[in-house]
Amino acid sequence: MTFSDIFKSGFLENVASVSFLDMALALVLSFGLGVFIFLVYKKTYQGVMYSSSFGVTLIALTMITTLVILAVTSNVVLSLGMVGALSIVRFRTAIKEPLDIAFLFWSIAAGIVLAAGMIPLAVIGSVIIGVILLIFVNRKSSADPYIVVLRCDGPESEARAMDLLRNSTQVSRVKSKTVQKGSVELDLDVRLKDADTGFINALTQLPGVDSAVLVSYNGEYMG
Repeated sequence: MTFSDIFKSGFLENVASVSFLDMALALVLSFGLGVFIFLVYKKTYQGVMYSSSFGVTLIALTMITTLVILAVTSNVVLSLGMVGALSIVRFRTAIKEPLDIAFLFWSIAAGIVLAAGMIPLAVIGSVIIGVILLIFVNRKSSADPYIVVLRCDGPESEARAMDLLRNSTQVSRVKSKTVQKGSVELDLDVRLKDADTGFINALTQLPGVDSAVLVSYNGEYMG
């Protein structure tokens, strides 16, 4: 080893390990796929409060994953160090919607496949996943759970309302019942027939029925 070898660095040798054309092509494609994932997420979102920052995160995550995999595939030693570095990363943000996990893995997978050079797989696979999500997530079903909040003035009006509900819905189950002097309040779990909500109007026309409220809810959060 000579004196000049002591100060010799391999940093500059890695500058040309990934060509500029490969970097530009991978980043442009990852940005395009990230935007597509973001649009599918925005179209299929069914939560209470939409977070635009999470949609932007999907775009950034696709591009960042592409950058990391490009660096890993160009240097075997770097790939080993990257595995060790990423193994200590911990995320504390809670995932509120189960479907959000699928979008996160989709962004990561798209970035990995793109950086590996499997462009047709990344593009065609993302399109197929997006179409499937659009079809199944946005599919409306009349069997979705609903809650009917019913307020009556006595047992007679309650019986008439229950008969109408049984004839107008697929399923009608009492979840809770509150009785006060001159007032009966019922919470019922119902399944609609062909998404028809006209029975709520009929309920309010019954003698002794003070009010009827129909609320859609997610059965995973209410027992």
